Amino acid sequence: MGKKHTGSSGDDASVAGANGSRDLGADRSIPRRDFLQGALIAAAGVATELPLASLAASPLEILGAQDRAGYYPPALTGMRGSHPGSFENAHAVRDGHVTTDAIDTQQSYDLVIVGGGISGLAAAHFYRDRASRSSRILILDNHDDFGGHAKRNEFMLNGRLNLLNGGTLSIESPRPYSPVAAQVLVDCGIDVDRLSKIENHRFYGSLGLHGAVFLDRETFGTEHLMVGWKSSPVAHALAKSGLPEQVQRDIERVEEGNIDYMPGMSSAQKKLRLSSISYRDYLRDLVKVQPLTLAFYQTHTHGLWGAGIDAVSALDCWGSDMPGFSGLKLEPGSIPRMGYTPAGFADTGGSKTLHFPDGNATVARSLLRNLLPGALPGKTVEDLVTTRVKYEELDSPRGPIRVRLNSTVVKVAQKGNAVDVTYIRDGKAYVAHGAKCILACYNMMIPYLCPELPERQKQALHSLVKTPLVYTSVALRNWQAFAKLGVSGVQAPSGYHTDFRLNPKVDIGQYRSPTSPSEPILLHMTRTPCKPGLTEDEQHKVGRAELLNTPFSTFEHNIREQLARVMGPGGFDPARDIEAITVNRWPHGYAPEYNPLFDRELPEAEQPHVIGRAKFGRIAIANSDAARAAYTDAAIDQASRAVNEIIRD
Repeated sequence: MGKKHTGSSGDDASVAGANGSRDLGADRSIPRRDFLQGALIAAAGVATELPLASLAASPLEILGAQDRAGYYPPALTGMRGSHPGSFENAHAVRDGHVTTDAIDTQQSYDLVIVGGGISGLAAAHFYRDRASRSSRILILDNHDDFGGHAKRNEFMLNGRLNLLNGGTLSIESPRPYSPVAAQVLVDCGIDVDRLSKIENHRFYGSLGLHGAVFLDRETFGTEHLMVGWKSSPVAHALAKSGLPEQVQRDIERVEEGNIDYMPGMSSAQKKLRLSSISYRDYLRDLVKVQPLTLAFYQTHTHGLWGAGIDAVSALDCWGSDMPGFSGLKLEPGSIPRMGYTPAGFADTGGSKTLHFPDGNATVARSLLRNLLPGALPGKTVEDLVTTRVKYEELDSPRGPIRVRLNSTVVKVAQKGNAVDVTYIRDGKAYVAHGAKCILACYNMMIPYLCPELPERQKQALHSLVKTPLVYTSVALRNWQAFAKLGVSGVQAPSGYHTDFRLNPKVDIGQYRSPTSPSEPILLHMTRTPCKPGLTEDEQHKVGRAELLNTPFSTFEHNIREQLARVMGPGGFDPARDIEAITVNRWPHGYAPEYNPLFDRELPEAEQPHVIGRAKFGRIAIANSDAARAAYTDAAIDQASRAVNEIIRD
């Protein structure tokens, strides 16, 4: 326990007393379980200089943090996601500061997997099924929890379990799941059709709560919360907004208009044109809206692409059902451009979708239960959601499959008929040995781990820039202010978080969501830092640097200030109503995808993700990066491909 301003790491100053932060409640003592369990454990894992080591004569077993009583990262608050301790050693490798001396564990495995996300867990699942059920497999992950981006935020509020996704939201893809990926869900007991009714999409609407848009005075010259956005004609919401009349008409035309802004062109010609211009340029040059209207839509693309409308093609925005295209009467389907299909679901209708209370953390937990049933007792998805993971069972020497957390891999080298995998844990470097290895980690890190790769392959891997983003979970004492204002979620085009909404109503097994505004609830907030005017990749690089240099205190102050400003008229008091904050920071978030505005059209064999994922001796490469697609099915499919490649040897 500690003061709210006691930082996880890099938080060396309180925000209390500055800019009214004390009034916002930043000085109030609320749970900071991450300080005792997260930051101190993480700090112990950071090594700036690796020790010289002697070789062990027999298999070396050293207890790590995960093996100790009370270890339970899903319940940690403060800075999560890429938390302190999870990335520093990787950055040291990038900068050339890590030595090659390490302790030999004398531990040998049939397969060593680098990365304990869905792709890494799926790779273990496939290898065991296709090679041998008795295969010895070691999974190494740099984070203090498994699941990769499929993270679980867990809170006990008034004695009731509350869950929220700290990363991947749902089972969703622009394409139907492949037979292989779909079968993995079946193998893990996830029947998408049967579970499709666990989320009540109409719950908040039945209470009279709807979406809203918050206009700030600094950007729009008016401070106003437009309640009921899109639940009725937009003119009704705009009428009291204080926006200039022409801007109101612009927004109404974009949202509900039926004008063909590209007359005389066929559907294919229109789509080809839309693929070559940004959504901003479409609205500015064809729809001819006012600059203030562009500001209203500037962050519409943040949630999906992590970049503004100036860096996303108009065709992708059409494919994702963004407004302004109704009058074009575009036909379904992609355009005949090499290797490119627009984002969204226009071609196939997409996959089935399913959201668990903790997002796709349930998928990761299902895979883990399949591999290590002793760590997650039970038999059904319903009981899985509320079952507590026995972390002490993840790295037990008693079984053939082991998951070792807080272990940052810094070198992967082929030595004869084996692969030596060097990793840092608790400030020391160790080597484990595998007959084969799958790298299911961030693909752009692989050239640093395997400097012997061909130069062309390293360059391709380096070019894959991931999307930074933040998913913030805020535990609220109640949601009466939302009920009073008639609001279930808010878009804030110029806000620090550009979107926040009450936790979806999902009931499964013994898990029950709150139903009364007087009950505690979780609030999901989204932030995707970027810099307008740059290419998508450059916007992501700027955002990544910002996230890594932003302390928790800054997030906390902005969260409290934003919620007070937007929800204050409903009686919201951040000092009184905020129970806990978890900031899921992902500097390397979504896998990169093709952007027709900036990426060259290339045959599939010459695309960077295809070149980058080529097998290298006994080393294969997985992860959604290898598919250039930020979806769970892509991560599973790439794990399947990587396993097939190394089994064929």
